[in-house]
Amino acid sequence: MARIAVAGFQHETNTFAPQQATWADFERADAWPPLLRGPELIGGVEGFNIPIAGAVQRLTELGHELVPLAWAAAPPASYVTEDAYERMWTLLEAGLRAQGPFDAIYLDLHGAMVAEHTQDGEGELLRRIRAIVGKDLPIVASLDYHANLTSDMATLATALVGYRTYPHIDMAATGTRAADLLDKLLREKRPVHCAYRQVDFLIPLVWQCTFIEPAKSIFDLVGELEAGEKSHNQGIVSVTHTPGFPPSDIAQCGPALVVYGHDREAVEAAADKLVQAVKAQEAAFAGEMLDPDAAALRALDLAKNATKPIVLADVQDNPGAGGTSDTVGLLAALMRHKAKGAVIGMIVDEGAARAALETGEGNVMRRGIGAAVGYAGEKPIVAEWRVVRTADGVFSGTGPFYGGAKFQIGPMALVTDEASGVSVVLASRRIQAADQEMFRHVGIEPSKVPILGLKSTVHFRADFQPIAETILVVRSPGAHITDPVEMPYKHLRKGIRLNPMGPVWEGAAGDD
Repeated sequence: MARIAVAGFQHETNTFAPQQATWADFERADAWPPLLRGPELIGGVEGFNIPIAGAVQRLTELGHELVPLAWAAAPPASYVTEDAYERMWTLLEAGLRAQGPFDAIYLDLHGAMVAEHTQDGEGELLRRIRAIVGKDLPIVASLDYHANLTSDMATLATALVGYRTYPHIDMAATGTRAADLLDKLLREKRPVHCAYRQVDFLIPLVWQCTFIEPAKSIFDLVGELEAGEKSHNQGIVSVTHTPGFPPSDIAQCGPALVVYGHDREAVEAAADKLVQAVKAQEAAFAGEMLDPDAAALRALDLAKNATKPIVLADVQDNPGAGGTSDTVGLLAALMRHKAKGAVIGMIVDEGAARAALETGEGNVMRRGIGAAVGYAGEKPIVAEWRVVRTADGVFSGTGPFYGGAKFQIGPMALVTDEASGVSVVLASRRIQAADQEMFRHVGIEPSKVPILGLKSTVHFRADFQPIAETILVVRSPGAHITDPVEMPYKHLRKGIRLNPMGPVWEGAAGDD
């Protein structure tokens, strides 16, 4: 039995988004737990599809003594404020110093955190932890699929274990894999070699989906390399590939991979094979995107003969990647083309949601909805909105991604534009539209809707692809800019291609 400290600090940072991640964002619950300190961490994560839940359960099953420090996560947004970062570090540092010594540490990290005062949020965190516990203590961290896996992260952690699915249906399972690896390292006490590689092009999130090619085959190879090498006793213990998070403007943004094992030659060979496989598929990381009007018209045409919903993915206003979840480009197009019966969700406008509650079910309110933040100069859409249903925003997720999540997202409402017949699901807090319960909570059965607009990039596919006739990707204004060519980078390393087969970034305007 080992004495293992467990902790987590999660944030996916879109440095181009308009809203920062404050300490209050880390403190409160949304779909995931609120800030958890000390012993409350163990029970507080139970039942959630998050890495630390899987790790805690598995480490307990293995008989280890867990020392919970603290865990917090905030919704994707722009830079984590220095205040928030340092407050969390104060909690972690206090636990490390007061409750040690430890035999090992497990960390639930994201891998794409950028704070106001550091480009590499996780690398800096690991550096500080190493300064306290020393260079030899085993530290295993789980990472999000969209981690920008930096060289410091690879060097400072003993091992990093990433998700293998997007939509992320294996988050808790990744925590379990990380726990098993940590247990193996503690039992065997053998030196571990690390092979780290970066890829020289950025991959837009919408084409990173593991349900479709080419990511599906690449992650099949990840599993094969790990399982195959283990079965032949060639010394590979873990293989992780992270396709990256392009909206993080940092030098080491982009796809990377890391292979761990006891045989240096085998580890290096596996890393070379995987990076070559990713590069060979570069041209395949592309697909069709439609402007809002073209998407609305095509959806209307397809819906005539469809037996299931036509799903419109409003990918650039995905709150799971830093979008405001309130832009109205797709909504306006659906209304213009009178897409009767269409439903779009969720538009986060707390003022409109509360106004709907005050107006009451069955009554009509004339007011603007959406564009609460005003991204790209957008204005709310003013119409006669009939309030169909109101709700408190407290419910549980049931889909593969959000299953077990306990939503607490404030007042919600279903409102319908009297003129076009288009309906909107209003919410008060930013949550990606990736679970059917978000619609059922306000009386909509998603499988019965002719056209369904979703503020999501890929995670929606886990719960909605099975009920969809087809999925159209929509390029409507939003803070999650899908094509990296359009992002105003300042810190990206020179020489990386901005999208597959795309232009090479040579530095910001005015750079020497």
